[in-house]
Amino acid sequence: MNASSLTDLAYQGILTLVEKNRLAPDDRLPGETTLAELIGVSRPVIRQALARLRAEGWVISRKGSGNFLGRPQLRSVPFDPIRSVEEVRAFLEYRCVIEGECAASAASNRDDDLRGEINARRRQIELAISRGAESIEEDIAFHEAVAKASGNRFYAMTLAAMRDNRRLATQIAREVSTQPRMSRLRDIVDEHTKIAEAVDRQDADAAREAMVAHLRGGIRRLLGTPQE
Repeated sequence: MNASSLTDLAYQGILTLVEKNRLAPDDRLPGETTLAELIGVSRPVIRQALARLRAEGWVISRKGSGNFLGRPQLRSVPFDPIRSVEEVRAFLEYRCVIEGECAASAASNRDDDLRGEINARRRQIELAISRGAESIEEDIAFHEAVAKASGNRFYAMTLAAMRDNRRLATQIAREVSTQPRMSRLRDIVDEHTKIAEAVDRQDADAAREAMVAHLRGGIRRLLGTPQE
């Protein structure tokens, strides 16, 4: 492995360590020797990776104190707004891929508090529906709770970046659906329940399947196609 590849390995290794240990901005990073041992590279390679992370704002060096996690100004690329029913369908298909794996990761995560938040968000959907509301904001919060429970901040960042389109797509799908309202809402509650239960069981395959089934249910409701 050449020097550039080693630096890339160390760079990713440090970010993975930050994610795994849930370090927050201003938390102190392990020393260079410890990082080198954990990642399996030399200290010079670690220094190169840290220099790159400092340039990006991920790491801040404080003289005499070591390296600390920074507050990088991440640039997000906004999703173009949805313009048609066909784009809603394509958007839901895209979400099947992203959120299916997101749900599987949430089921594999052993954080009881994060799984508990998923159930809390599910109950909020049910409460909103019982009051006669469409529960769109509660639906958005549920999916973001699943992303958070995955333990992978990039899932959470992706869902946050496409929040406006998720809101619009959900609204359009519900407005144009030919399925009777009570039947549609009953299906929505059932689909979210299956996702939450699979995550609770820590059954990654079932969680993935339940999430994909839910999003494909949205496509069926959008296009008026029959249940498979």
